[in-house]
Amino acid sequence: MKVLYAIQGTGNGHLSRARDIIPVIEEYAQLDILVSGTQAEVELGYPVKYRKKGLGFVFGKNGGIDILSTYRDADISSLMKEINTLPVENYDLVINDFEPVSAWACRRKKVPCISLSHQASLLSKIVPRPKKKDPVATFLLENYAPTDFQLSFHFASYDENIFTPVIRKQVRNTESEDKGHYTVYLPAFDDKKLIKRLSAFSDTRWEIFSKHTRSTYQKENITIRPVSNEAFLKSMAESTGVLCGAGFETPAEALFLGKKLMVVPMKGQYEQQCNAAALRQMGVPVIKNLKEKNLPKIGEWLTNGKPIPVFYPDQTRTIVKQIFEEYIWMLKDNEPENNLLIREYCRTNTPKYEIAD
Repeated sequence: MKVLYAIQGTGNGHLSRARDIIPVIEEYAQLDILVSGTQAEVELGYPVKYRKKGLGFVFGKNGGIDILSTYRDADISSLMKEINTLPVENYDLVINDFEPVSAWACRRKKVPCISLSHQASLLSKIVPRPKKKDPVATFLLENYAPTDFQLSFHFASYDENIFTPVIRKQVRNTESEDKGHYTVYLPAFDDKKLIKRLSAFSDTRWEIFSKHTRSTYQKENITIRPVSNEAFLKSMAESTGVLCGAGFETPAEALFLGKKLMVVPMKGQYEQQCNAAALRQMGVPVIKNLKEKNLPKIGEWLTNGKPIPVFYPDQTRTIVKQIFEEYIWMLKDNEPENNLLIREYCRTNTPKYEIAD
């Protein structure tokens, strides 16, 4: 069986999660990898066959998306060319982590495509959402990377086929301790803004990981570092708490490591608003922005904040197994001889996988 795993490369979370998913998929199929997007600092660590520009967004410096840069960076004619020329017809299945090029190529060429992403969980009506509805953002979520079937992740198993987060082995194998500092990852804010606000807490040691610097520097009680997977994980594992955006992977890893957590969702980013609603429901403090009026809330969190207990078992192998079960189901039709051929084909090409009768 030949599979294409297509990964969103805007931000670091998708690539970090994929590191643990790829070796399990390789137990079942011959695998090629596609990455689209331009806003990641971490390396995947596996050969990438297709690198695409795709369609993403550019982080701003004041708490949201840089709309102008995102618009300038978007090239619809190039996107359409990438969709039309991607040879998805050479694959039996595409596994899609919120990646638009492969999703639309599959739809155009009628190739089976299964979601394996956090964003797919937001299609469920049961998942927590902000009070203010955003029909445009909902439409975009539904149509950005459309797939035939969805398996997904969230902070809790809110609905059928929604699993708890994939916590990468590198995090699971890291010892959590408290060395008294706070780790900060807010890529939509520039360094000056963060330093200005966090310096108000002069008795607190802050370690900021910034997309806007290439070297480490110090401002009194604040250390600013470039984004690095190993350095960030070490800082987070040794921290008292984590102040970050309302993405998915970083909050999930902070919760898993037993760190107290506060999140600042990006302006204009509906997915983060949904995540913030779920985290608030769990008891995680959420602030809308870093304006001066919110400093007392940060101070309260520093003084009285507590870790939120979670249970995130390692389900990666179970999830990948279900992908192949659903793929077999999608291929089946009413002809018994075809069903037998499909089952024999999968047995032959995935020797480590047992198909239930």
